[in-house]
Amino acid sequence: MTERELVDLYIKFFESKDHKRIPGASIIPENDSTILFTPAGMQPLVPYLLGEKHPQGKRLVDVQKCIRTGDIEEVGDATHLTFFRMLGNWSLGGYFKKEAIQWSWEFLTGKEWLGFDPEKISVTVFAGEGDIPADHEAAKIWMSAGVPKERIYSFGMKDNWWGPTGATGPCGPDTEMFLDTGKEPCCEECKPGCSCGKYFEVWNDVFMEYRKTEAGTYEPLEQKNVDTGMGVERTVAMLGGYKTVYEIGVLKPLIKRIRELAAIEEEEPTRSERVIADHIRSTTHILGDDQGVVPSNVDQGYVLRRLIRLAIRHGMKLDIPKSFLGELATMVIETEGEEYPELARNKALILDELEREEKLFGETLQSGMKQFNKMLPNLLKNPNKIIAGRLAFKLYDTFGFPVELTADLADENGMTVDMDGYHKAFDKHRELSKQGAEKKFKGGLADNSEMVTKLHTATHLLHAALRKVLGDSVKQKGSNITAERLRFDFLYPEKMTDEQKKEVEALVNSAINDKVSIEMLEMHPDEAEKLGALGFFKDKYGDVVKVYTIGEYSTEICGGPHVENTSELGRFRIASEKSSSRGVRRIKAVIE
Repeated sequence: MTERELVDLYIKFFESKDHKRIPGASIIPENDSTILFTPAGMQPLVPYLLGEKHPQGKRLVDVQKCIRTGDIEEVGDATHLTFFRMLGNWSLGGYFKKEAIQWSWEFLTGKEWLGFDPEKISVTVFAGEGDIPADHEAAKIWMSAGVPKERIYSFGMKDNWWGPTGATGPCGPDTEMFLDTGKEPCCEECKPGCSCGKYFEVWNDVFMEYRKTEAGTYEPLEQKNVDTGMGVERTVAMLGGYKTVYEIGVLKPLIKRIRELAAIEEEEPTRSERVIADHIRSTTHILGDDQGVVPSNVDQGYVLRRLIRLAIRHGMKLDIPKSFLGELATMVIETEGEEYPELARNKALILDELEREEKLFGETLQSGMKQFNKMLPNLLKNPNKIIAGRLAFKLYDTFGFPVELTADLADENGMTVDMDGYHKAFDKHRELSKQGAEKKFKGGLADNSEMVTKLHTATHLLHAALRKVLGDSVKQKGSNITAERLRFDFLYPEKMTDEQKKEVEALVNSAINDKVSIEMLEMHPDEAEKLGALGFFKDKYGDVVKVYTIGEYSTEICGGPHVENTSELGRFRIASEKSSSRGVRRIKAVIE
C-alpha cells in the first residue's frame, strides 16, 4: 500500500461515518505563539477544540504535514522523522470514546479496510495519575469490541496522556493501538511501548477532556473532543513489511541518489544517508511553505538553519561533493509538488535559500577554523591533551562549528575532546532554551483569552491599514500573538517611514473609535473571493470558510476568534517595525 492509498482509504472510511474532509494547515502555525512548527493535526484546530464553531461541522478528517524536532537526535533510526504526515479524525463536542474506539477497531480489522488480524492487536489505556482518574471506560469499550483483558495494558501520563503541544491548552488521556510484529519478546516484562520492536504503535485516540492552565493544573473542558493520529510513513512501512520508513515514498529515491553522490556500495544505508534524506525533505517543506520562513538565528529560522547545516555536515562525512542540497530538494518538489502545490510555487525561493545557506555555512566553517587555530597554542599546553567540553560547545554555539569537526582537528593535533563535558554543556543550554521557550511561547490562540482575541482582531485592521498605506502588494506572511502583544509579518521590500507608521496607527484607531460591529458569514471560498475577502492560501481552505467583515475597513477569511465590536479593543500602538527576513517586514504592536 502506498502513502496515497492509505490516505485515500482513511479519508473514505471516515467520510462514510459522516466526517467532512478538511485541508491540512500550514506547518508554520498561524496566530499561535505556543509552538514553532505544527507538530500534530490537532494544533491548527485548537480554537475549535476550545469551543469555536468549525464551518465544516463537528466531525472532521484530514491529513496534516507535521514537523517535530524534539527527538532530532533519533532521526536516522528505523522510524524517526522530523517531517511526517499524520492522519486524524476529529469530534468537536460530538461523539466520544465509544464511537472513536469502535471505529478504530473497525478500520484496523475490517477486511475492506486494513484487515489486520484481531489476535495481533493490543491496546493501552490511561491508568490514572494525580487527581485524574483511570480511564476504565475505554478499557470496557475495548473489551466489548473484542480485545481480551490480557491484551489491555494501563499506563500513566508518560505513556497514555497527550498534550498540550505548548505550555497550555487542550489535552487528555489517550488509548494507543499496537500490532504484534511476531518478534520474540525481549524479556518477561515486554509489553506494548517496549522499544525492542515486538510491538508497533499504529494509532492513537486522544480524549480531550482537560485544559492545562498556566498554573500547571488541569481543568475539565466544557466541550469534550476526540483527536486521533495515525502516522502515514510509519504505517505504510509497517504494512509493506519494510524495516524502516526510509524505504517508502520520496525517501527511497533520495537515499538512492545520496548513495550515488557519495559512491557508497555497502548494502545497508548509513545513518548519515537517512539524516540527509529526512532533513532535505523537512527543509524543502519549511522553505516552500507560503508563510515564508527562511534561515535565521531565531525561532523557526534557527531550526531551519540547523536542519540544513546538519544535512551539509552529514554530506561532508560521506564525502559528497559540495552544493548537493538543491538537487535533492528538486526531487522532493517533483515528487510531492502535486499534493503540496506550494512547493512548486516557491521552487525558486527554496533553491536560492539552500544555495545561499550552503555558501554561508562554508564561511562559518572557515571562521570556526580560525578560532580553533587561535586557541590551538594554549590547547597544546594542556598536559592531558584534552579539549574541555565547554570550549567545544562554545565553538559550536558561538561560531556554528560542529563538534565532530572539533574532534577531527583535535585528533590531528594529538588531542581528544571531552565529549561528556560537551554533552553536559549542550543539555544545559537546551534546558535553558526550553525554559525560555515556555515563557516566550505561552499564550496564543491555545489559551483563547480575552486579550489574545482582541489582538487577533486587531491584526485584521492592521493588515487592511498596511495595504491602504503601502499598497496592495502587501500580503500577510505570518502572525504570532501572545497576551502581551501581536506580531505581524508581511511582504514589503522597504523600511516603513515614521509617517507611514503613524498613518497605519491612525487608520486602525479610527476603526476602533467608530465602534464597528464585526460580522461573520460562512460561504464557499469562491464566494468569499467575489466579495473581496482577503485570503492568500486558497489551497488550504475547505468547501466552507468563515469571512469576518469589520465595516468598510476589513473583509478577510479567518477561523477566529474575534471580538463583537471594535470598541472593545482599546488604543492601538505600533511598538516596532523591522526586517524579519529578505523582503519581509515585521510589526509588533500592542493595545493599551
